[in-house]
Amino acid sequence: MFARFARAIFGTSNDRALKRLSARVPSINALETATAALSDEALRAKTDEFRGRIASGTELDELLPEAFAVVREAAKRVLGMRHFDVQLIGGMVLHEGKIAEMKTGEGKTLVATLPVYLNALSGRGVHVVTVNDYLATRDAEWMGKLYRFLGLSTGVIVHGLNDDERRMAYAADVTYGTNNEFGFDYLRDNMKYRLDEMVQRDFNYAIVDEVDSILVDEARTPLIISGPAEDSSDLYRRVDAVVKELVADKEVYEKDEKLRTVSLTEAGSERVEAMLGEAGLMQEGNLYDFHNVTLVHHVNQSVRAHTLFARDVDYIVRDDKVVIIDEFTGRMMEGRRYSDGLHQALEAKEHVTVQPENQTLASITFQNYFRLYPKLAGMTGTASTEADEFAEIYKLEVAEIPTNVPVKREDGDDEVYKSALEKYDAVIDLIDEARGRGQPLLVGTTSIEKSELISSLLKKRGIPHNVLNARYHEQEAEIIAQAGRPGAVTIATNMAGRGTDIQLGGNVEMLARQEAGTNEGPVYEAALARHKAEVEQGRAKVREAGGLFVIGTERHESRRIDNQLRGRSGRQGDPGASRFFLSLEDDLMRIFGSDRMGGMLQKLGLKEGEAIVHPWINKALERAQKKVEARNFDTRKNLLKYDDVMNDQRKEVYAQRKAFMRADDVSETVAEMRRETVAGLVDRAIPENAYPEQWDLQGLEERTRNLLGLDLPVAEWAREEGIDETQVRERIQAEADRAFAAKAADIGPDFMRMVEKSLLLQVFDQVWKEHLLALDHLRQGIHLRGYGQRDPLNEYKAEAFALFNGMLSELRERVTGLLLRIELRADAPPPEPEPVRVFDMRHPDPAMGELEMAGAATDGPGGVPGYSPMPPRPVAEGVDPADPTTWARTPRNAPCPCGSGKKFKHCHGRAD
Repeated sequence: MFARFARAIFGTSNDRALKRLSARVPSINALETATAALSDEALRAKTDEFRGRIASGTELDELLPEAFAVVREAAKRVLGMRHFDVQLIGGMVLHEGKIAEMKTGEGKTLVATLPVYLNALSGRGVHVVTVNDYLATRDAEWMGKLYRFLGLSTGVIVHGLNDDERRMAYAADVTYGTNNEFGFDYLRDNMKYRLDEMVQRDFNYAIVDEVDSILVDEARTPLIISGPAEDSSDLYRRVDAVVKELVADKEVYEKDEKLRTVSLTEAGSERVEAMLGEAGLMQEGNLYDFHNVTLVHHVNQSVRAHTLFARDVDYIVRDDKVVIIDEFTGRMMEGRRYSDGLHQALEAKEHVTVQPENQTLASITFQNYFRLYPKLAGMTGTASTEADEFAEIYKLEVAEIPTNVPVKREDGDDEVYKSALEKYDAVIDLIDEARGRGQPLLVGTTSIEKSELISSLLKKRGIPHNVLNARYHEQEAEIIAQAGRPGAVTIATNMAGRGTDIQLGGNVEMLARQEAGTNEGPVYEAALARHKAEVEQGRAKVREAGGLFVIGTERHESRRIDNQLRGRSGRQGDPGASRFFLSLEDDLMRIFGSDRMGGMLQKLGLKEGEAIVHPWINKALERAQKKVEARNFDTRKNLLKYDDVMNDQRKEVYAQRKAFMRADDVSETVAEMRRETVAGLVDRAIPENAYPEQWDLQGLEERTRNLLGLDLPVAEWAREEGIDETQVRERIQAEADRAFAAKAADIGPDFMRMVEKSLLLQVFDQVWKEHLLALDHLRQGIHLRGYGQRDPLNEYKAEAFALFNGMLSELRERVTGLLLRIELRADAPPPEPEPVRVFDMRHPDPAMGELEMAGAATDGPGGVPGYSPMPPRPVAEGVDPADPTTWARTPRNAPCPCGSGKKFKHCHGRAD
C-alpha cells in the first residue's frame, strides 16, 4: 500500500533514472547545428581531438554530449539514419553499464553505436556480443561504415578464423562477435605457451545484444573444451603385458595400502626399462628421459591396476566392461570411470575393450566469463522479468526505455481450449480469416516439432507459409524480413526472428539484394527502385488490415519468451495485434497450472470446441510462469555458487600461468618449489614433536631416491648426536641444490632456464587438467552429503580447497622430480610442450538438449583453423625428413618426419 502510494508521488526508480538521463538530451541536441556545419574531414578529426583530451585527463562522461552529437551526425551522413532522443537515452544507459530494455524495432543496433564510439576512444577496445555469426558479420559491416568514417577500426570474430585473423580483429577499436567465440578464445588463450600467441587483449567494455538470451538462457550450460586423449589402447595392452610379468616379483615395488599408493623401487625401474626395451616400447635413453614421460605415466597406472585393485572387490567385469564397485555400499557404479588412465589400465589388465580417454582441458560459464569485463552493458526487448537475476548475478540494472512512438498493438486475452486439437483448429481458422483480408501473421511455437505440426495442418488447408529454421541464421533473417508482406504466414520457434525487424509491406533492401545477388551496384539500385513502390503499396494494405498479427500457440515457461514473440508486432507505432491460444493439454497448464484450474474452467462453462477467454485466466497463467521463473533462477543461482568455487581457482591459475609466460627466468620459482618439496618429504617422515625412534627414515630415504634421484644416508645421519628435523631438511636441500647446479652446469644456464620454463608450464597444465577432473567427480556426488545433514556447498568449498592445495603440492613435486631426474644434453632442442592436435569446443544447447559443436580444431588437412598449436619439435638426430630410410631412428613419441603432424608411433612408426 505504502509502496504504491510512494510510486504515485515520486515515480518508480526507472522513472527517476529516465528523468535524470533525459536532462542531458537538450545539451546533445544543442550541438546538432554546429556539428552539422562541419565538413567530413572536420567531423572525422573530432576523434583525434577527443583522444587527445582523454590522454590529458578528461573523463568519458564529460565528452558524452559532444561524442554522441558527432555519432548522430555521422550516422545521418553514412547510414541515412538519425538517432531519436529516446535512442540517445538508451545510449547513455549502455554507457553507464546497465541493460537497456528497448522494444523491437526501436533501433538497438544503432543505439549501440553511441556508447561504442565513446568507449572506443580510450583505445582499449570495445566488444559487441551477438547471438550468431550472421548478426555479428552483418552488424560489423553495417555499423562498421560509421566507425570507419569516424576513424575507428572494426573487427569481427566468427567461426573459422585462424589465430592471426583473430588477433587483428581483437586489436581493432570495435570488435563484433558471438558469445561462444569470445568465450572459446579466452579459454584457448589460456592454453597457449607463449604470450605472443594469445589473441585477446585485456578486457575493457562489452555490450551484449539480446542480453537475456545470452546471459540467462544460454548461461545454463558452460563452454567446454575437451581434448581427445590420443588412442593409446594398444599401448595400454602392451605395457600391461610387461607390468604383469614385472609385478610377479614383489621386490620391484613398494606398496602403501593405507594411502593406496605404489611406487617402483630403483631395481624395479631398472628392470622395467630393460623389459620395455625388449618389448620395443622404449627405443633409446632411460625411463625418465623427456620423450618417455607418457610411457612412465602408463607404467605407473598399470602398476597401480595390478597391485592396488582387485577384481570382484574394487571392480567387476561385466559385458566387456570394467564396472567400479562402491567401497561403502558394495553396489555397482554404472557409468562411472576412474580418471587419468587408471580405468584403461584396468581394462587392459582384464583383457576387455579399452575405451578411449577423454579429458576436459578448460571450461567456463558465461556468467563468469562476462563478469571478467570491468564494464558490461546489454540491450534487449525483454529484460524486466529477469531484473532480479541480472542484478544479483551480474550487478546489472535494467532500465526500460520508452518507445519513440506510442505502441498501438492490441493484445487480446488468452483463449483456452479443452484439447490441443481444438486449439490448433482455432489457430488455423484465425490464420485463414486474417490472411483473407491481407493481414500478415507470425505464428509462434515452443518447439520445432510443433512448428512442423502446424505446417502440416496449413498444407491440408492449402495455405502457403514459411517455416523458420533456426539453424540457418541468414536464411532466417531474410524470411523474417519479408514476414510483413500482405497475407504472409510465417511459423517460428522461440529462437527465431532475432536481429531483423518485421517491416510492414516487406523489407525493400532484402528484396533488392535477393534479386540482384548483391547490396551495391547499378543492378541493385534498379531493383531497389522497382521494389520500393511495391512495398509502399503493400504497407498501406497491411496497415488497413490491422498490421502484423502475432499468434502464440502455447505459453512458454518464461514470460520473457512470450513477450519477445508479442513484441515482433507494433514496431515504431505500427498497428498490430496478438493473441495466445492454449489448451489443458499444454505442458505449462498440465505441469504448472494449479489442480483447481481445470475445475475452474469447467465451472466457467468450457465446452467441446469452445474457448474460455477471461482476464482471470491470464493472471493465473502469469502466476504459474512466475513460479517457474523463480524455480529456474534458483537452479541457475545454485549451480553458479558451485562454479564460483572453480572460478576463483581458475582465475588464480590463469593469472599465475600468464606470470610464468611473462617471466624470462623462473629459476627462483623452481628453487622455491624444490625447497617446499624437500620440506614436505621431511615433514611426512618426521612429524612435529615426534621422538627419533618414531621417524620414518627408511621411507624418507626411499622417497628421496624415487622422487629426487638422490641416494642419501638419511638413516646414518639420524644416529648423529643432537641432529634434528631442521638439520635433516637442510642436508637434503643442500644435496638437491648441488645436484641441480651440477645438471645446470653441464648443459649451460641459458638452456636450463628454457627447460625450467617449458617444463613448469607443461606440468602446470597437466595438474590443472587432473584437478578439473577431480572437481567434476567431486561435484557429481557432493549432493549426497545433504542426507548427512551437512551443507553440500560448504562441503564442496572445503574439499575443493583441499584438492587445490593438493594440486599445488603435486605441481611442486612433479616439477622438482622431473628437473632432477630428466636427462638433458646441451646440444638437444629444448623440450617443447606437446600440442593438443585436435579438440572439441562445445556448448551444450540448453533448449535442444543436444551438443552444439562449435568446431573441432585441428592443424591437419580439412580441419577448422580455430586453434594454432605449437610448432612440432625438431626430428631426432640422424633423421632426415627427405630420406625415408632414416625415419626408423625416430623416437616413438616424436613428430613423424613425414610432416603429417602425428606422432611417429601413430604414423610411419605404426606396427601394422
